[in-house]
Amino acid sequence: MAPHDDIAAISRLKYRYLRCLDTKQWEDFATCFAPDATADYNGLVFSEPTALVDFMRTNMGAGVLTMHQAHHPEIEVAPDDAEDAGTATGTWYLHDKVIVDAHRFALEGGAFYSDRYVRGADGGWLIQHTGYRRTFELTWDLDDPARVRVAGPEARARG
Repeated sequence: MAPHDDIAAISRLKYRYLRCLDTKQWEDFATCFAPDATADYNGLVFSEPTALVDFMRTNMGAGVLTMHQAHHPEIEVAPDDAEDAGTATGTWYLHDKVIVDAHRFALEGGAFYSDRYVRGADGGWLIQHTGYRRTFELTWDLDDPARVRVAGPEARARG
């Protein structure tokens, strides 16, 4: 496969991961991961994919509205003749929103994903590691939106 074909396939994998998360298609979400996949979402760490999928199924289920958009991919595919052939890395910019009406809670944030990919037995790409570090996070009570809280490396608390 040519490098641009690999980059396109990895991009489709990331988009499928996000779509399945937002549409709560947990079986399809699980197929995005290598058997030894790990994750670290700003300190929320998973050492294997089953725990990750179960956590998302439990905590991002019905009543949790989400939007995850990843863009500006920077994907590097190891050359076929390299020691690490069949691997790739990716950095993505994330913009996400979460609304939980039952708890009257909303969140909007930005982050950078750092991913590792591995070629699966069928030749397709799988996520071997995914995770992000937040650049900012806004949270608020849906009943009192004027009291938005801002968090991030450069955020200054409002009095």
